[in-house]
Amino acid sequence: MDIIKTEKLTKNWKSQILTLWNNEYPEKLNFTSLATFETYLKNLTEPSHRLLVDADGNLKGWYFDFIREEEKWFAIIIDSTLHGKGYGTRLLTEAKEKEHELNGWVIDRNEGKKRNGEVYKSPLAFYLKNGFERIPEIRLELEVLSAVKIYWRQL
Repeated sequence: MDIIKTEKLTKNWKSQILTLWNNEYPEKLNFTSLATFETYLKNLTEPSHRLLVDADGNLKGWYFDFIREEEKWFAIIIDSTLHGKGYGTRLLTEAKEKEHELNGWVIDRNEGKKRNGEVYKSPLAFYLKNGFERIPEIRLELEVLSAVKIYWRQL
């Protein structure tokens, strides 16, 4: 697997990321079209992307970071067939080499169904294992999402 760093996403990459997003996140968070996903991307401030790509050029993971309220925020999606194989940690390690801090929202309950009907499993343990801290008093409670804030700071 290779990691491609880019500031700009091609239409093909956006399409593959959209498919990954809609397959791996809870169905309530799915985008209905490429246009709505592109609107989401356009609203990110100073985005940077890392694409995890297999030998055939197929997207298997996506890390992105951006600025929100003067903090560096990020999200990561890995194809569930690759969970537990170190690719998520590899993407985070690269990000930590570049950044001094990272903030994110993490769904912290094993609930919500993915598009294929499987239960979405919280990745909170993965982030804690990778040096992030959970801030339990800061939560995002929306109709489509219940999440806790996590952060990592370089020592």
